[in-house]
Amino acid sequence: MAPTLFDHGAQPGDLIEISRDTYQHWAVYIGGNEVVHLIPPDDDHGSFGGLLTLINCSTAQVRRQKIWEVVSHHSFKINNLMDDEYEARDPHTIVKEACSRVGVEQPYSIMSHNCEHFATELRYGKAESRQVKLAAAIGGAAAVGVGLVALGALIGSLLKHDDKKERRHHK
Repeated sequence: MAPTLFDHGAQPGDLIEISRDTYQHWAVYIGGNEVVHLIPPDDDHGSFGGLLTLINCSTAQVRRQKIWEVVSHHSFKINNLMDDEYEARDPHTIVKEACSRVGVEQPYSIMSHNCEHFATELRYGKAESRQVKLAAAIGGAAAVGVGLVALGALIGSLLKHDDKKERRHHK
């Protein structure tokens, strides 16, 4: 049976997080088991063809679809992820604005204008992506780790060099 958001207690204006293989896709629930979401314009099946398609895409289209068309075989949940930080806009306003954008093609960037930015902007009036922030933090931490290892190697090399000098000086 096709998934329904009614069974999950979804209300119009809620954000829907859909777990893909390598990322999370975001949509806004508008009622009647329909969502509005931002996807590449050439994707007719909601599968996206993987993360590489999203990375190489420069535009995306706002679509209105039944939830099961978007979810396919993936899991999903209601996730109003920033309710603790921001006040959600009025559900009627969220749905009206989401529907007014259907069919619009707009610039797309995985880092600054992705589906999560789109959904959070509709719900909170602020375009944010926790996925991007997390990826940046992980990337930054990895860069810091590599930097610390390199710094440690440099210091170790300098100390070893000084130790050789010291031994030669004492002979």
